[in-house]
Amino acid sequence: MMRSLFAGVAGLKTHQTRMDVIGNNIANVNTTSYKSQSMTFSDLMYQTTQPASGASGLRGGINARQIGLGSKTSAIKTSITSQGASQTTNDPFDVRISGDAFFVVSDGVDKFFTRDGSFYIDGRGNLAMTSTGFIVQGWQEKDPETGNILKKEVQPLRIMTNENQTFPPEATTYATIGGLCDKNDTDINSADGKQMNLEFFDNQGYSYTAQFSVHAVKDQNGDQIDNQFSVQLDDILDSSGNSVVWTDSTKTTKTAFGEKVTFGKQATAQGDKHFGAELLVYQKGTGEFISIGGDAPTTDATTGLVTVNNKSDTALLKIDLPNFKPVADGANTAPGMLVDFSGTFNYDKNGVATLAAVAGEEDGSNSGYRQGSLSGITIQNNGLIYGTYDNGQRKILGQIAVATFSNASGLEKKGDNLYSSTMNSGEFDGIGVDISTTGGRMDAGVLEMSNVDLSSEFTEMITTQRGFQANSRIITVSDTLLEELTNLKR
Repeated sequence: MMRSLFAGVAGLKTHQTRMDVIGNNIANVNTTSYKSQSMTFSDLMYQTTQPASGASGLRGGINARQIGLGSKTSAIKTSITSQGASQTTNDPFDVRISGDAFFVVSDGVDKFFTRDGSFYIDGRGNLAMTSTGFIVQGWQEKDPETGNILKKEVQPLRIMTNENQTFPPEATTYATIGGLCDKNDTDINSADGKQMNLEFFDNQGYSYTAQFSVHAVKDQNGDQIDNQFSVQLDDILDSSGNSVVWTDSTKTTKTAFGEKVTFGKQATAQGDKHFGAELLVYQKGTGEFISIGGDAPTTDATTGLVTVNNKSDTALLKIDLPNFKPVADGANTAPGMLVDFSGTFNYDKNGVATLAAVAGEEDGSNSGYRQGSLSGITIQNNGLIYGTYDNGQRKILGQIAVATFSNASGLEKKGDNLYSSTMNSGEFDGIGVDISTTGGRMDAGVLEMSNVDLSSEFTEMITTQRGFQANSRIITVSDTLLEELTNLKR
């Protein structure tokens, strides 16, 4: 009879523990990235009143007689691999992990792990947890050759550094001129020629406009020579509209961009033009413009047209200007900008030439840009953090690292949505992994909600309540039996 009393007490304790687990789940139904827990029971121990005996030739064996002494908590499991629902916040620093990985955060001494991706930028420019201020860990060092992030030991992600606040300017080192050059175009046959403007930048971010003109080549009688044209760089203007080059009848040196610049000489039927550019001519028979580069040119005494023999594989004009980064020009390296005319052709367009100049190559590279200020930060699916700038550029500021464990359910809860590693979860190697290698991803502007299922919790609550009630009846009935026993003697 006393055994039933203590069995009832054991049952009450285990059901109370189970109710504590259920209550904690319900209390955290709206906790970011909370992982629900469940409890299982096991029987406690047994008193053996008669051991088992084996069978003999004359009689069978007898099973042991054992009386149980109640129940106990067998295990409290965390549903850590079950993904919670998504909550859209539209905050670019809120990040949800899909998959089994964890963010790595640090309090400055120890490293912890969390699924809570509610982050912000603190006063020192670190990416940190909104709730605790613990700093998010990742990688920021880049390979100097490839620019790729190096996966070394994780470090605090300091995003808003002075270096990251601005994007340095870059000079325009390449430009393209394309379109049709129709010999019947009235502008090409005029004295001023077909006008083209090219917007570009120097390596200090100052903007300029190069003014080109395309002219029909004429003989000494003033008659147009079919399919022969010359191109002139007429002027270069700064952002205020002031000219930074000049013309003269002789090759000379003049101050421009604040430095001494020697301008080359281009001979055409229109006269001498002095500017920082190599000679450029139209190649007969192919309908393309070509640059004579450093080759010795020949000049037609009648037309004044400059030509070069055996030069059919290029169509580049090199403009030499100070404050420009070096660009490759064959075997030589010299400051300047290459203007590509290979996309220019001589076709009939009903008297309308469509020539136009654009900075950069066909893929947009080498177009140059001014200095930019940081205008936004985005986090990609692989954890890469990009800074976007108001000059249209962007660069990698770092990458969020994640940790994975062979037994994630073995992590120890530390409160504040944090976990720490244990001997049964596996240790963190200090480097972490790229989430794209785990089959998971990160989504910005979204948080992971709790994975608590209220319908299941309330069902468990009902069964727990009934179990507790039944165990309490064990105690009251046992007490009634004891009362009857004591009443035998009056």
